[in-house]
Amino acid sequence: MHQSELRESDEVDVVIVGAGPSGGMAAKHLAANGFSVICLEQGEWVDHNAFVGARPEGELLAAGRWHVNPNVRQLESDYPINDSEADCLPIMYNAVGGSTVLWGAAWHRFKPSDFAVKSLDGAAEDWPFGYEDLVPFYEEAEAHMGVSGMDGDPAYPAPHRYPMPALPIGKTGTKMAAAMNRLGWHWWPGSNAIPSRPYRHLAACARLGVCLTGCPEGAKSVADKVFWLDAVSAGVRLATGARVREVEINDGGLATGVVYVNRRGEERRQKAKQVILCANGIGTARLLLLSKSKRFPHGLANSSGLVGRNLMTHPLGLVIGTFDEPLQSWVGPAGQPIYSMEFYETDKSRGFIRGAKWNLYPSGGPLASHPGLQGAPFEFGWGANLHRTMRQSLGRSILWAINGEELPIAENRVMLDDELTDSDGIPSVKVIYRLEPNGVALRKWHAAKAAESLREAGANNVMEIPVVPNSGAHLLGTARMGLHRDSSVCDQWGATHDVRNLHIYDGSLFVTSSGVNPTATICAVASRCVQHLIKMRRDQKVAA
Repeated sequence: MHQSELRESDEVDVVIVGAGPSGGMAAKHLAANGFSVICLEQGEWVDHNAFVGARPEGELLAAGRWHVNPNVRQLESDYPINDSEADCLPIMYNAVGGSTVLWGAAWHRFKPSDFAVKSLDGAAEDWPFGYEDLVPFYEEAEAHMGVSGMDGDPAYPAPHRYPMPALPIGKTGTKMAAAMNRLGWHWWPGSNAIPSRPYRHLAACARLGVCLTGCPEGAKSVADKVFWLDAVSAGVRLATGARVREVEINDGGLATGVVYVNRRGEERRQKAKQVILCANGIGTARLLLLSKSKRFPHGLANSSGLVGRNLMTHPLGLVIGTFDEPLQSWVGPAGQPIYSMEFYETDKSRGFIRGAKWNLYPSGGPLASHPGLQGAPFEFGWGANLHRTMRQSLGRSILWAINGEELPIAENRVMLDDELTDSDGIPSVKVIYRLEPNGVALRKWHAAKAAESLREAGANNVMEIPVVPNSGAHLLGTARMGLHRDSSVCDQWGATHDVRNLHIYDGSLFVTSSGVNPTATICAVASRCVQHLIKMRRDQKVAA
């Protein structure tokens, strides 16, 4: 629905800001329970036929229009980010479907220990609920996403079943699985939000290996297909090109709706009884900080001073092994053919707490395999050595990606920038993100173990990349939940402590980051929160 069709006099039960997976999950439940809902999304619907990954020139084209970094992509729907003080560059995608448009679709639940880091390891804070509380919501999200995987992973509590059979693990997965078996280390076929056979609006995976630039096969579980097609059919109104710049409140301190700018540059208001923010860990913090008032001079719902603080990402480390034999290592999913959680739980003898999940990546085509472009030493990637390296590595490489836990640090934060604005003149953000010492030690130790496994598999050369620059994809923690208003922004149901009809359902809520990909938990938490809102609708305070 185009924004010009909306009338300012129309008040809805709920306005959602952001059309990613958390917003889609919320919209689905609200529409099914009779709520009138509108979602405002600053991006547009994506034409899946425009994805370039399957074309011969796909890698070159993807470096522009489909680049993961908005500062490189520079679409009208993006906003610039001052990342001059960020050790790991934040990445996202603004569109219907959000960052799932370009995600790899690796799907993992948190483990039970992830919810109790303070109790177990004396760091950070505990979540206000545990793994068992989320199990039914994980199961629901996996059914929506058509997740493929193999049941019975011993790394997780039983039962843990998937709606789709696992995807093939390919030559690279087979080689690494054999090496892991010889070492006696855990591995398991990958769990991916990519169905292995046709599923609802999704095709079966063709294993093209280009997931990170958009799936031209239409197989990857992108939130537009998974949630928004059905939500719109159920009566949810979705306005694209609508950039929200403020959440408004009344004299009683309750939210009354939002102010947004449409693509003609017109400022409009959307009145609503309740407001739900689903704009990711940077976008949600930005909007709260923009929404200043006499009651909230430092940003909306920010009496704790924590809005924008405790930003967590998962700076990605890569360990790459090259082999003598061809391995067809460009074959997908990307995604993960296999993963390992052998070293996931804390062992303080290692010199750090918490752990990491390793997942196998396809090596991609020539540009993705170019070691110089990944920050490798000069001797690997340029001049005559480039040609030698490419002959040795293209299609013959195995990559372990180290997805390690980052602990929350108040100084890692999102703040409004003094100079940058988006295309509508709205102040943009500066991100301060310094790698925290525990995470640095964690990735170094895990990289050494991953290198050991590659050598066991027969790699003739192993290279470690401590942090891939454009890997800050998991934007978490900037409006975290908790039981006490002085140490959190939201309660366990996503309602802000300060404004009871203002809710947050995206990764901003996260208390800790875990060592796994967060989308499964984002979807599960959003479902838990919105179903509680629906259940308590008669008791919910709203503006008169």
